[in-house]
Amino acid sequence: MNGPLQLSVIIPHLNEPDDLRRCLLSLDAQHEDDVPFEIIVVDNGSTEMPEAACSGIRNLRLEREVLPGPGPARNFGASRARAEILAFIDSDCIAQPGWVRSIVGYMAKNPNIDLLGGDIGVLIHNPQSPSAIESYENIYSYRARVYVERYGFAATGNMAVRAQVFQSVGPFGGIATMEDTEWGQRATALGYRIAFLPEASVLTPSCKSFGELARRWDRHVAHEYGKVAGGRAAMLRWLVGCAIVVASPLAESVKILTTDRVSGLRNRALALACLTRIRLHRARRMFELALHGGASRFVQSWNREQS
Repeated sequence: MNGPLQLSVIIPHLNEPDDLRRCLLSLDAQHEDDVPFEIIVVDNGSTEMPEAACSGIRNLRLEREVLPGPGPARNFGASRARAEILAFIDSDCIAQPGWVRSIVGYMAKNPNIDLLGGDIGVLIHNPQSPSAIESYENIYSYRARVYVERYGFAATGNMAVRAQVFQSVGPFGGIATMEDTEWGQRATALGYRIAFLPEASVLTPSCKSFGELARRWDRHVAHEYGKVAGGRAAMLRWLVGCAIVVASPLAESVKILTTDRVSGLRNRALALACLTRIRLHRARRMFELALHGGASRFVQSWNREQS
């Protein structure tokens, strides 16, 4: 390494060694920019420790956190970090060229910014013929700029924060929380400043199946249901929201027809079909929770269930 560490990259991992290897190779290539950084992989209870996936990667440490959830894994990595800037990336993400350099450079030039959210795009398996899920996710799943500029948080699949700020704000929540949303909004509520950095870009594969996409939304819906206060009025608002979700594909069709995130009538039609299917699934899940409760069964795992 040339000079002191400038960045600690923290990666939670669970049973995805092939994806992790691809992520690590994308990071290892960034040593060419001559920006000193370390990588901390925190395994969160995999069937087998990803030692093979980590082999040959420069300046990497493999750690283990037994408390379930990506939040606790990230917290453990942050506690072991040695640099003044922490960067979080998911094990299935591929850091694009210049990712490390752009984060370090921006933070150095903008001392008034405390945390960053980078861009997140979908890795299309066959760009000539995207699947329905890929077309849908390319429009809806990773709205990184909106998260930062409208909602005041950064997705932890591509986020950086000054280490002192992280310590001041406190740790990510556990598996029962949407940890990136909750942490980021806690930070910005304390007055820490956030910025969107499109140059710090990562790509991530779309869900492999509709079942995987549905489970992701189940967790999100369950978290939102957990915020519903008791009482008839709160439940009425929840049911109204359920009806809005059912009707939403009609309104969203305009966005799908005009977006530049996909091209061609075929891909737009596929995106609309997938959107309609997942919105109906979400509405059904919302109605089931209203009738029977039991949200906890959807939030107690992150990728422990396999497609």
